Parts: sequence; structure tokens; C-alpha cells
Amino acid sequence: MTFNVKPESETFHEDLPLIQDSPQHEYQTSVDTYAEWDTWETINALKDAIAEIHDVTLVEANEHAFSGFKELKPDIVFNIAEGINGINRESQIPAMLEFLNIPYTGSDALTLGICLDKSRTKEILTYNNIPNARFLLMENVEQAEKIDFEFPLIVKPVSEGSSKGIFSSSFVNKKQELLDEIKRVINNYNQPALVEEFLPGREFTVAVLGNGGEAQVLPIIEILYDDFPEDVVPLYSYEAKWILDTKESEFDVFECPAKLTRKLEEQIKNTALRAYSVLKCRDWSRIDLRLDKNGIPNIIEINPLPGIMPDPNENSSFPKAARAAGMSYNEMIQKVLYSAAKRYKLI
Repeated sequence: MTFNVKPESETFHEDLPLIQDSPQHEYQTSVDTYAEWDTWETINALKDAIAEIHDVTLVEANEHAFSGFKELKPDIVFNIAEGINGINRESQIPAMLEFLNIPYTGSDALTLGICLDKSRTKEILTYNNIPNARFLLMENVEQAEKIDFEFPLIVKPVSEGSSKGIFSSSFVNKKQELLDEIKRVINNYNQPALVEEFLPGREFTVAVLGNGGEAQVLPIIEILYDDFPEDVVPLYSYEAKWILDTKESEFDVFECPAKLTRKLEEQIKNTALRAYSVLKCRDWSRIDLRLDKNGIPNIIEINPLPGIMPDPNENSSFPKAARAAGMSYNEMIQKVLYSAAKRYKLI
């Protein structure tokens, strides 16, 4: 299995050792630099789940990974690596594995690259008539003059995950706030800013498992904002995800399964599965949606490398949905591995 691990200084888990030097990112190191990377707790839980049925070797997704794969010649790789540098970082390990003709779990290099680029994802969704918020991509602040959307708006980095770059300030209500946020994103993350119309309705996250006609939606999770502090915007922002919503807090933000009418549940499932299919996701993905002013589910983001923190006290969406479907953590991981092995006709 391949992974990136969070350095100790960049995680809220105090018991994790520092096992590597900080990579040279294309943007300055900030509070959320390593938010996408996994902790040793997650890596070891994943290893133990696979080790129930297979021998496991850990391979860190660094500059030595290619030679490591070439020497090991594994039967299949369980990939959770977020990569290190650049907009195509999540594609690095899959591209290596394809070059070496080694099977691996999850989506291919192309899908991972597209899904990390929110503007490319939204272009494909829009072409296929899958609802998502109106948007514009800002390469510089001057381009903000083109924006004719109604406030409020959301401003975020175009190619980050795990709520990186999304703070309460990302929710803007007037022109100067918009300009300030576009500057912040471009300067701090060295990439364009994505500006979207705000979707005012309920928010959901959907775990999808499997391939083709066998792909299934696990119990839907709703993100509830009722208990948010008054000074925190109702977004699952960096503050909400990594500061407010910790296992030590009593901050209850997830409801699974969500309380839904049958009609809305079917709308959410159908929209998620259409997006999963159109983006050519494989084996598993987490898909975030929010209702627009007309109550229609809109895609917010597609994450083909979903977070899988093992502690039930952590609000990690995919494991939470799997538990609601009656699966243990180990069963969930093994089902992902089984889906990939079946896809490669290894079983």
C-alpha cells in the first residue's frame, strides 16, 4: 500500500512521529499544508485490515517509490497517496504503477488529476447536465471584474482537498471581500481561485463503493450546521473540519443516515452515481453535494481518495457511512480491495 504521512508539527494527533523531511511544495507552508495526508493511526489501521487476508508492505509515496515498486513487484497496490508536488500530484503513484503494469485500487491517473482540479471537474459535470454551482476561475484579481454573480459567493483554491484553503473568510458578501479572498488564494497556494455561487440548502456527503452496475451508495450523511458558533460560517471549512470537529470535542456535525424524503434520497443517489460514472471513478469515492435554492442536489466536490480515519469518534465520512451500512472498518477496506481485484480479473 502507498501513502503520505503527516509530519508531527502539522497534525492535531500528538503521538505521531516525524518520519520524513517536509516536501518542497509549490506554495508557502501554512496551517493546512498537510491536511490531505494521513496519520500513522490511519495507515496502520489500513495495513491491519489488509493483513487479515494478504501480506502487506508499506511504500511511502516519495522519490523512492518507483524503484520500490519495481523491486517489490506487488500483486496489487492499495493506493491512498495524495502525492507531493504540483496540480497532478494525486496522479503520480497511479502513473508509476501503470508504467510498471502493477494493478492498484481506486481511480486512474486521469480521473485523479481531473477531480483534484475543481474547474475541470465542473466543466465535465456541466457538459453532462449534472447540477453544480455557477463558477468562474480567477487567474488574477483583475479578472474579478467579469463576475456578475449575486452575493454571497465562495472562494477556494482550484486544486486542493480536505478543506484546504477554505476558511470562514472564503464566504464573501461584497466586492472587497471577494478581491481579498482571490488575492489570498493566489498568493498562499500559487494557483487560481475558484469563485462559485453559494448553494444555500442542506449539505450531504455520499460514499460510493464498487464499479459499473454494482456501484452502491452507502447510507447518506448530512452535515448539520445548527450547532456552529455564531462567528463560524455554515461551511465544512478548515476550521470546522480540523479544529471544531475533533474526537475530543462534543461538536456533533454529522447525521448518518440523513433524514430524507424518498424523493430527495433518490435524487441525491442518482446525482452522485451519475457524477461517479461520468468522471470514470473506480472502486470508491466520496461525493459532496449541497441543495440549491430550488432544493436540487448540486455536486460540490468528488474525492476519489476519500479520508478513512479508523476511530469511530472521528467524523471520517466514508467509514461512518460504511458502519451505518453494517460494515466494520476492515470489511470496508477489504471490499475496496476486492472491487479492484475483480476489475483487474485477479479473482
